[in-house]
Amino acid sequence: MRSCIHLLSPDGGAGTIAGMDLSVAGADGIIFAFALWGSSQLLFALIQLLAVIRYRSLIPFMWLMLALEVLLRELVGAMKPVTFAHTPPGAIGNQLILPLALLMVVWSLWSASKSIEESK
Repeated sequence: MRSCIHLLSPDGGAGTIAGMDLSVAGADGIIFAFALWGSSQLLFALIQLLAVIRYRSLIPFMWLMLALEVLLRELVGAMKPVTFAHTPPGAIGNQLILPLALLMVVWSLWSASKSIEESK
């Protein structure tokens, strides 16, 4: 859902959702970057869906990729800080998603190893 908002909404969600000031010079570049981000999120979501449907052994890897994506976004935010009118929903979501993704990496690896042991 978030990928489609970034990709399809007129401001990419930068102003209406994230609270960025788009009345500045270069706002078109901000909107463009949000749309690009949406396209990459959509591709990542399709790959995740494919893993769930067809390549279940990749599920731990997909959880790891999600955790790394959040960590990298946090790093970029620290390296290149931006001023927002309010806390964007994604910032709050990151605080929830990161520990959940790390927990799911451990759980999915544990479940996979347990299944292998039971099949022996």
